[in-house]
Amino acid sequence: MADADASEMRLFAAEAVAREAGSFARRRFLSSSFTVAFKGRHDYVTEVDGETEALIAGRLRQVFPRDGFIGEETKGRAAADGTAVWVVDPIDGTANFARGIARFCVSIACVRDGVIEVGVVYDPMRDELFAARRGAGASLNGVAIRPSEATALAQSSVEVGWNARRGAETYLDLVGRVARAGAAPYRAGSGALGIVYVAAGRRDGYVEQHMQPWDCLAAILLVREAGGYVSDYLALGGLAKGNPVIACAPGLKDALIAAVAIEGIVL
Repeated sequence: MADADASEMRLFAAEAVAREAGSFARRRFLSSSFTVAFKGRHDYVTEVDGETEALIAGRLRQVFPRDGFIGEETKGRAAADGTAVWVVDPIDGTANFARGIARFCVSIACVRDGVIEVGVVYDPMRDELFAARRGAGASLNGVAIRPSEATALAQSSVEVGWNARRGAETYLDLVGRVARAGAAPYRAGSGALGIVYVAAGRRDGYVEQHMQPWDCLAAILLVREAGGYVSDYLALGGLAKGNPVIACAPGLKDALIAAVAIEGIVL
């Protein structure tokens, strides 16, 4: 099978699996039939996370038994041929999910030979499927998307992602830098949705000082394929250890990079 055909097949599979998994998560969310626990500080988890990831992993393995798998909730498996690896967050925005806030999504990416080949982010509460394949553009429910035409931070909205790994002071400093540059800072609890909103022009930028690969790889490809700017996440071992992220409308690239000045980011 040609590489393009294999990539297209993986995209179709990711779209179908994301919809199925999202529908499952939506049913559990609406019924409130789950318990809430913590994996760490501010790190929510429910049994629905594991159940949804198991569903995704099982479906993908049926179609692509030789592919690897990395999930937020499981150790995953190595790729039989060492090339294609699925990177999955079954519920990105678990804190929202656990608190009854209808803003969460399923994120599925496929990395092949060190490059993000496929990215799908599905918001089951809005029935919005964001999808991209490398070199083929990005879409929302089948319609092409583009970033905003913003060129000045003073007229922009920028989401600032939070995690406890870098500490409260570091986060507040980043929010302050965004605000002092003139942008309106936001935080809505799902990094994957925050980044794909940049791809769709709903936000002008997204910044975070450290993200795990399952939280952002699918959305990163969507921004690139939509025509936006995003930092080089996979550089310096990002797939294994995570990295900072800057994503934005192309007209804000230089200004946002200068404003946030995130240490260690590969531009």
